[in-house]
Amino acid sequence: MESKRQQKFAGLLQEELAAIFQREGAAYLPNTLVTITKVRVSPDLAVAKVYLSFLNTNNTSLSLATVNSHSSEIRYKLGSRIRHQARVIPTLTFFVDDTNEYVEHMDKIFDKIAKERTQEQRDEEANEQ
Repeated sequence: MESKRQQKFAGLLQEELAAIFQREGAAYLPNTLVTITKVRVSPDLAVAKVYLSFLNTNNTSLSLATVNSHSSEIRYKLGSRIRHQARVIPTLTFFVDDTNEYVEHMDKIFDKIAKERTQEQRDEEANEQ
């Protein structure tokens, strides 16, 4: 469980990273919208795990690799934005947040189950007549 301090710092990082990606994200990933969905910070605030979601991209792993290759530049920009609010600028590690894909997958499964149930009900009604 994260402490209040970690949660507060993670919120700050999420906000500032979102601003960086909004303004300068096109330089890293043209025509791709990057959303910071979650930030987890280590207890010593030295390491931050940043979870990203990509829109308008065909290859999320390539997009993630591109962002990871620019992580030192992103960390530098983050440092210039939060230098008066933090002693240490955390090391950034980026991960893909596949929650949306998981939700879509589960929705498809539930739709399939619902269709099978309605088909079974129709079959039972036809047999009763």
